[in-house]
Amino acid sequence: MSKKLHIKTYGCQMNVYDSARMADVLAPLGFIATETPDDADMIILNTCHIRERAAEKVYSELGRLRRLKAERPAGRGRLILAVAGCVAQAEGAEILARAPYVDMVFGPQAYHHLPEMVARASRAGGAQLDTEFPSEPKFDHLPETARVDGAAAFLTVQEGCDKFCTFCVVPYTRGAEYSRPAAAVLAEARRLVAAGAREITLLGQNVNSYHGQAPDGGEWGLGRLIRAAAEIAGLDRIRYTTSYPADVTDELIAAHAEVPALMPFLHLPVQSGSDRILAAMNRRHDAAAFRRLVERLRAARPDLGLSSDFIVGFPGETEADFEETLGLVRDVGFAQAYSFMYSPRPGTPAAAMKDQVPETVKEERLAALQDLLNAQQLDFNRGCVGRVLPVLFDRPGKHAGQLLGRSPYMQPVHAEVPSAFSGAIVDLRIEAGYANSLAGVPIAVGAAA
Repeated sequence: MSKKLHIKTYGCQMNVYDSARMADVLAPLGFIATETPDDADMIILNTCHIRERAAEKVYSELGRLRRLKAERPAGRGRLILAVAGCVAQAEGAEILARAPYVDMVFGPQAYHHLPEMVARASRAGGAQLDTEFPSEPKFDHLPETARVDGAAAFLTVQEGCDKFCTFCVVPYTRGAEYSRPAAAVLAEARRLVAAGAREITLLGQNVNSYHGQAPDGGEWGLGRLIRAAAEIAGLDRIRYTTSYPADVTDELIAAHAEVPALMPFLHLPVQSGSDRILAAMNRRHDAAAFRRLVERLRAARPDLGLSSDFIVGFPGETEADFEETLGLVRDVGFAQAYSFMYSPRPGTPAAAMKDQVPETVKEERLAALQDLLNAQQLDFNRGCVGRVLPVLFDRPGKHAGQLLGRSPYMQPVHAEVPSAFSGAIVDLRIEAGYANSLAGVPIAVGAAA
């Protein structure tokens, strides 16, 4: 008999990918996806530890699910409740101590063990805990399936991090850097395209540190992998995220210049414009190196749009340090960006640093930075007015007769086009640029790629 599976996904695109693969792993056991937890036989919270108070948000959600589990009718059998992902990896046994009604806790490197854990939880009872970093790559044990929701898909090619930025928990929750063999990545990409994907985003904690085994036994970097992926018939668009500035290679820059399928948009986290703060963060670049890298990328692809990450209020950040961040933003110019107030993560070196910045100061600096970044994003969007951009439509718009898609620069674009255009790439003349989106009209109604 079929059973219903509900997965709630927090955080990054890699978690979205992992949730889809968890569903693939559980499908042979009879689990089918459901959108609501109320009728589920198994609920998985796939968690993220990057944001502030991430663990407490998970415990709050577990409190709500505890009532759902307790009120479950006897005739429906047992509800299995699981916590996965980075909070599970970081908290481990603490989750079982604080929420003893949870049946399974497992980290992001262990979900290929799900069938065994479900069997033990169902038959023997008792909580299952798996937060080890296994010696064998999980990808070797996942089913060769492809799950596509719309025309765009995610594909993890690299996991883990060896950089140990002082503010970040990823090395402790995702483990050491690991790159999948190129042949396995390309095989999965072909399956995704066969299932309907026209755009694939290659994922990794530091995706451009990719160094996977080549089909001939050598080693490929990300640039070479992108060139091979671009040869897959039907794969029209390629993206990658998240990048580490110090790992951008000549080969990758050349790919931006020479591979038409590689979209002209790059997320390149800089975190700060102050060399003193970058050193305290243990970043392996300074502000001048970041500026030079941007110049090289834009020389290779003049229409490149950049996105970045910024942390304000890192321990010891002075007003002068913050002004250097604003100066870098003004010099570089960003199409999009994400900015956050520093918040300590237990176990990271920065959490124990002196000179923690007061919350009120962090709030003021974040507001100033976001005002500048939002103005740059609006300018970039307005600068697209009058241009013809290819838009991949992948979902209904807010209004009847409208579809929503993505431009090459990741901007949401809405247009009044036939519903048959869903999944198609359509050339639109952009007529309006807003703070967070664009509007356009097809230059040839009825023609879609």
